Amino acid sequence: MTADRVRGLGVARAAAALLIGALVAAFAASPADAALKHYDGTVSGTNQSKGTFRIETQTGTVKFKVNGRTEFERIAGGLAGLRKGDDVEVDAKKKPSGLVARQVEPRGGGGAEDNGGGNDDPPGDDNGGGHDDGPSHD
Repeated sequence: MTADRVRGLGVARAAAALLIGALVAAFAASPADAALKHYDGTVSGTNQSKGTFRIETQTGTVKFKVNGRTEFERIAGGLAGLRKGDDVEVDAKKKPSGLVARQVEPRGGGGAEDNGGGNDDPPGDDNGGGHDDGPSHD
């Protein structure tokens, strides 16, 4: 094998290693970045101009921001459709600026077979809150 060919193989291996490293870094988000935290509570207020709402949970008041990626399931009008006293489930992502709601839906489900949870909840999940609902659940 010639010296040029050996150098060529070394460059190709280095390029492949860099590519693999870049792909791993791109797809491997840290748990803090990727994890959504689930909250159950009652809406205590909204602020349309600031794009925020608050809920009362078993552990206290939690404030959320909404943005273009926030999905409101079965809540007509999005943020404007939230009313004080509504029982909701919120999946949120922690950002440096605070909690950003990714999904908001009425708590207690709906539809013909109301099993106490949202349509995407497993059968028998009452989403009652508390310490029995897992580590990322308030």
